[in-house]
Amino acid sequence: MTRWACPQCDREFARTRQSHVCVPGCTVEETFAPYPPVYREIYDRLLDGLGPVHEDAVRVGVFLMSERRFAEIRPKARSLSLALVLARRVAHPLLARAVPMTGPTTGGRVVHYFKLTRVEDVDERVLELMAEAYDA
Repeated sequence: MTRWACPQCDREFARTRQSHVCVPGCTVEETFAPYPPVYREIYDRLLDGLGPVHEDAVRVGVFLMSERRFAEIRPKARSLSLALVLARRVAHPLLARAVPMTGPTTGGRVVHYFKLTRVEDVDERVLELMAEAYDA
């Protein structure tokens, strides 16, 4: 997939001159460094079985993209927040909330927010939802 690199912040995006907030990028390791090691283990488990993924790491989290952004992972004080963009509303015990996207180009997609605290929270259903978001 061809990407455009912003000349200001050097982060990569799917579209030329894509709207974004210019913040310095960093590595995935730097994003997770201040947090418990289990957060990085959860992150690695979430990526199991996915195809090529562009990881846009910034201090507040990691944005995952295939052709478009499909997930956002943010370390928090008490949990790792996973935001998944899906074409439908789903249910899961660790789902904190689901918010419909608005606007003419959203296609009725819904952002689902999960709170993960253990590697075991990334069960088969969460991995299926990651794959669904990736493939959408």
